[in-house]
Parts: sequence; C-alpha cells; structure tokens
Amino acid sequence: MVKEFKDTNYWAIILGGSSGLGFATARKLARHGMNIIVVHRDKRADIAEIEEAFEDIKKQQVNFESFNVDATNAEKRESLINQIAEVLGTEGKVRTLVHSISKGNLKPMTGEEPTLENIDFQVTIDAMAISLYDWTKAIYKFNLFAKDARIISFTSEGNKKAWANYAAVSAAKVALEAITRSIALEFAPHGIRANCIQAGVTVTRSFQMIPGNETLRVHALKHNPFKRLTVPNNIANMVYLLSKDEADWVTGTIIPVNGGEHLK
Repeated sequence: MVKEFKDTNYWAIILGGSSGLGFATARKLARHGMNIIVVHRDKRADIAEIEEAFEDIKKQQVNFESFNVDATNAEKRESLINQIAEVLGTEGKVRTLVHSISKGNLKPMTGEEPTLENIDFQVTIDAMAISLYDWTKAIYKFNLFAKDARIISFTSEGNKKAWANYAAVSAAKVALEAITRSIALEFAPHGIRANCIQAGVTVTRSFQMIPGNETLRVHALKHNPFKRLTVPNNIANMVYLLSKDEADWVTGTIIPVNGGEHLK
C-alpha cells in the first residue's frame, strides 16, 4: 500500500471518529501514513471497546491521539484546540478536517409528545452544521492548517427529501452544505478546500437510531444499481481521495458516494 502521507507531518482531525464513517475514515487515512487525532463523545462504559478499535489505527505506525470530549461545546473546544496545538508541535499541520458529528433530535412534528420544539432545531443545527465552521475558524486562528488543507463533512439524501422524524437533521444537512460552500469560497485564499460527501444509506449506529430506518434500507437496496448498501469504507475511500494532492481543484461541491443510489 502506498503511504503517500508518511513523513509529511500531516494530521487528520476526525470529529466523531469512534465509530461509523468517522472511524472508517481515520483507519483509511492512517493506512496511508496520515497522523490521526480523533475527537469523540462516548459513554465511559463503551471506552474499553473503542480503545480496542483504536489499536488498529495505532498499528499503522502513525502518531495517534484521541480525546473523549464534546466537540460542540465552545469552552471545551477552545481547551482542546490548545491541546491539539501541543500535539502537532512546530512541524505538524492539519491536512484534513473531517466533520462526522451526529448529535441530532429525531422527533416527529405532530402526534404524541415529545414533538419537535424550536430548541431541538437549534441544538441539531448547531451540532451538525455550525460546529463545522466553529472548528474551521478555530484551527485557522491557531494557524494549524496545512497550506493545502481539506475540510470534508458528511451529508445525506435528507438534504432534499423529507423523511418522518428527520426534520431537524434535514435542516442541519442543508445548513451544513451552505456553510461548506461559503468556507470553500472565503477560505480559498488561504489554501483551504471544502466539500461535502453525500453518503448513501449506510447502516451505522446513527442510522439505526432513525425511526423507520428499515424502510429507508429497503428503498435504497431497491434503487441501487449494484443492489447493495453503502458501507463506511466507501465513504472513507472518498475522503482519502479528496485528501490527495490530485484533488486540489475540487472544492465547494456535494459529492454523492452511493453506488448510484440517487439515480432512480
């Protein structure tokens, strides 16, 4: 395997990297020589299993750090950025920032309580969209980005389609895409590229929390030309491709990675 990022002092920061798309991405980039920082928010009871999974990344002979901290908390983020700056030292730079935060309210608009409230939209949009800008701005302020940096986040088909109980997350995905486009435009003079990956239906821990997820799964299988669902490694592969030198002219885009699921 080609380890093109080895000895480059490049780091990837994965926000939400203990499972699903984030973890698959961390593992993929590490296999190609990228140093990894994972920020995750998990219960103490799950830490032992998560740390065991992280061992697979450490085996890739890259530098690795993990922080079990709420990445959406402003005060904790400021402290964490200081710690990350210490980890990177004078030579390390953030080549790739991956936003894989899943912290949304999955409530119906009508019916039995609890139903969606204004605060549910606020919390979801802040965590799943605005925090991308917060992290981008903080890393930029600390001068931690590489000269040719990549910012990548994950959206879904819920950006255009209405699914029951998904309203708050759907609004967050639309906001995430708008913020990504603006980052691509306004941070371009500083060498930063920003893109969203629109993942196909992928069975992750977050997906399984969506009410009626089985219906979404069946629908995706029916319409996918390859007759299978997207898997986390499919998304991780695209993050890797976007992190390569050859992807330096790709920015401000929403890229479907779903095996053609969106075609029908």
